[in-house]
Amino acid sequence: MLANEKVVTFLATADAGRARRFYEGLLGLTVVSDDGFALAVAVDSAGTVLRIQKVESFRPHPFTALGWQVIDIEETVKELAGRGAVFERFEGLQQDAAGIWIAPSGTRVAWFKDPDGNILSISQWISQT
Repeated sequence: MLANEKVVTFLATADAGRARRFYEGLLGLTVVSDDGFALAVAVDSAGTVLRIQKVESFRPHPFTALGWQVIDIEETVKELAGRGAVFERFEGLQQDAAGIWIAPSGTRVAWFKDPDGNILSISQWISQT
């Protein structure tokens, strides 16, 4: 029933101004709406929208909340780090100097947090042919 419909993703923020500066400024996403309830951020040209809900208080989940598939993870990590993103290190995962982990499948992943502590990821997938 929903297979052909567009997906909308959701996160939360306790400080909408700070979230907007992060998503619009650091990540370079386009804010398409900012009302009393949420920021609506256009994530990609395929029409995916990220709604960042404005809440009084928020405690982030201890797992990845949102991620992007990228073509060149090293270049993306370098660019985001240059803009101020801090890449996370997780005990038990062997990550390289840039914070990139190689999954058993060969997919390469790096994590960083938004100002509210939401864990975000970038991944460079390998072909599964």
